[in-house]
Amino acid sequence: MALAPKFAGQAYSAEVSPKAIHTLELFLDYVCPFSAKMFLTLTTSILPLLPEKYPGKLQLIFRQQIQPWHPSSTLVHEAGAAVLRLSPEKFYPFSQRLFERQREFFDVNVVKETRNETYRRLARLAGEVGVDEKEVYGLLEIGDKPGEDGGLNVGNGVTDDVKVMVKVNRLTGVHVTPTVLFNGVVENSISSSFTGEQWKEWLEKNIKEKRGTKVETNA
Repeated sequence: MALAPKFAGQAYSAEVSPKAIHTLELFLDYVCPFSAKMFLTLTTSILPLLPEKYPGKLQLIFRQQIQPWHPSSTLVHEAGAAVLRLSPEKFYPFSQRLFERQREFFDVNVVKETRNETYRRLARLAGEVGVDEKEVYGLLEIGDKPGEDGGLNVGNGVTDDVKVMVKVNRLTGVHVTPTVLFNGVVENSISSSFTGEQWKEWLEKNIKEKRGTKVETNA
């Protein structure tokens, strides 16, 4: 599935050429413990290896999957959208930090604060990885005044971006997290319990390593 340029930060590419590459799409929710387990395993054990072992062979896309039964899910994914808008190159570091501290945004840890207070904590988290905290909060804050047309569901600076993400994800029919698509097809063999070694075995089986051979192109 295509990736809109404004969401380019969701893709982790190993010197990817637009020709004949494999694509892993990870549908993850920031407040899903199983999503955190998968993402943190990938970032510590697999992503550092991709440029060396699979250059021009594989790209990975983090699809932000909002789970509405987690009330804070929308808020944390809005923060991800704000980081994408401001500093796409910081999206993966921010996502790693948020997954590491996801428990701070579970139900019982947000129920006694306002929506904007949760946004402030998320903005501070973004600031920890080098994104401008004030700009992040500026995109997330919900005002208390009606819109120019009198509307009360005014949204925030990333509402339209989140709508696009949700629309794209609905086209796949993905429901639970984590769900992995390999070249557009659900890959049920991949589990959130995969260790780094299991990921390496799966990649070696499904992605041919580039062993210094010259790739000819039609110029």
